[in-house]
Amino acid sequence: MTVHQTYMQRAIQIAKNGMGTTRPNPMVGAVIVYNNKIIGEGFTSNYGGNHAEVNAINAVIDKSLLEKSTLYVTLEPCSHYGKTPPCSDLVIHHNIPNVVIGCVDDNPEVAGKGIKKLMDAGCKVTVGILERECKTHHKRFFTFHNKKRPYIILKWAETSDGFIAPVSKDEQKPVWITNRLSRQLVHKWRAEEQAILVGTNTVSQDNPSLTVRDWTGENPIRVVLDKDETLSKALSIFNSEAETILLKEKSAKSICDRLYERNINSIIIEGGANTLQLFINEELWDEAKVFKGKIEFNGGVKAPKISGTLITEENILDDTLRIYKNANQLST
Repeated sequence: MTVHQTYMQRAIQIAKNGMGTTRPNPMVGAVIVYNNKIIGEGFTSNYGGNHAEVNAINAVIDKSLLEKSTLYVTLEPCSHYGKTPPCSDLVIHHNIPNVVIGCVDDNPEVAGKGIKKLMDAGCKVTVGILERECKTHHKRFFTFHNKKRPYIILKWAETSDGFIAPVSKDEQKPVWITNRLSRQLVHKWRAEEQAILVGTNTVSQDNPSLTVRDWTGENPIRVVLDKDETLSKALSIFNSEAETILLKEKSAKSICDRLYERNINSIIIEGGANTLQLFINEELWDEAKVFKGKIEFNGGVKAPKISGTLITEENILDDTLRIYKNANQLST
């Protein structure tokens, strides 16, 4: 690994500290190096707060060293006014001579303009260091801007005999297929995504709250498909713990269009089987996280059928977790 790659890898590492808090902004990481030593680093603050470059520069105690330093950043510094001033202007203001960028920002408001501004000011700009890794890290951001839809993660749990729900049940609550640790992991995933989506049947039969209860983090926006407007307002999804959006759309594409209009850049879809299969059939998914438990239902609602590239497989106590990628969506 080269020197540039080493520091870019550190930038990616610290960028992950912004998981679940920067949305809809990308979770960027920045590292400032002087004389082969890190003198400042930062990641994107909660939405509306400082960007990574600002936090990294603020972390440098002796600002005079900035004129002889190199800034490493996972994504091209912004060049426009949003919630905060342009980061490229701040870099120029402090006369940072070298800027190393992981990948170009595809946001039309930036899209190379930040790089041009830096170069016009006399900065030496290097682009494409660990580009693939940086694009993977920023997958939600790139999917939103390039494909005009959220990054979509499918999640479900199925029994050892391939069912997602029993034939019938006595109570309006979930029938657990997985163990406690697997369920806690799901809550961690919820905290990492901007929204969570389920269908009408899941809400009416299970009465889920769709919140982060077993993990520390922000509750995702709850999106419920209710095309016939049949859901009771007494259900848990209508409480004040998180925002809830009701959609009447019937196709996965039209659902994605509505989510894009609402500036939602990532979503985890948790059921039910028909809703999950809808997105699978329309090839509108990026990842699938599938648990297989040890219990059997001996009948019931069949688990969705998916064809994807298996990325990882691991055991969580007595559960098996398989994570798939949609090979048809890897161009992001």
